[in-house]
Amino acid sequence: MSEKGFNRRAFTRFAVGAAMAGATSALAGRGFAATEEDALANDFVPDSQDTPMLLRRISSLQMRNWEDYFSDLSKDAILCDTNDRVLHYWGADGFYRVYPTSVPLTEDMTRRGRTSITLKRPDPDWRPTASMLERHPGLPGYVGPGPDNPLGIRALNLGWPAYRIHGTNDIRKIGRQSSSGCIGLFNEHIVEVYDRAQVGTPVLLI
Repeated sequence: MSEKGFNRRAFTRFAVGAAMAGATSALAGRGFAATEEDALANDFVPDSQDTPMLLRRISSLQMRNWEDYFSDLSKDAILCDTNDRVLHYWGADGFYRVYPTSVPLTEDMTRRGRTSITLKRPDPDWRPTASMLERHPGLPGYVGPGPDNPLGIRALNLGWPAYRIHGTNDIRKIGRQSSSGCIGLFNEHIVEVYDRAQVGTPVLLI
């Protein structure tokens, strides 16, 4: 991989994250409304033709109030919006961010409802489920931690078997219907979510 190619991808991820942070830098419920100019103030070098589309999607998002979805923030709270393809994170200390995500490929693979984080996994390994192997018989039976791991560098297991919020080493998946049921984030973003979340943090998928 060339140094130029690496910098383009890294800068794209930075620009997307900065746009998200700019669009949601104030806390929900404090009367702040970012403008589109605020959200897209950072220049970026597109890594692919999909990046401008992703940033346009980000700029049109609405901030949400945690009170509309959760009773309290004693253990923080996570809202995964499969329509907008974003994850909202509210912290008990007033932290609020919105992150672009990948979402399930089909409605059949999409699970909605309330659950919570049951396990935090640094440097996760991965095994395909039986249904994954049925759809894709050529999948490896096991992938250890590292650059080929589909879960990226962090994973948060949910209360539903085989459902997770995790990173990805394939940044092309973010903003797309591309998963087998999980919610995927840029590795830089899952690290931030992972470091703040705890076992028991409530999660709502809509």
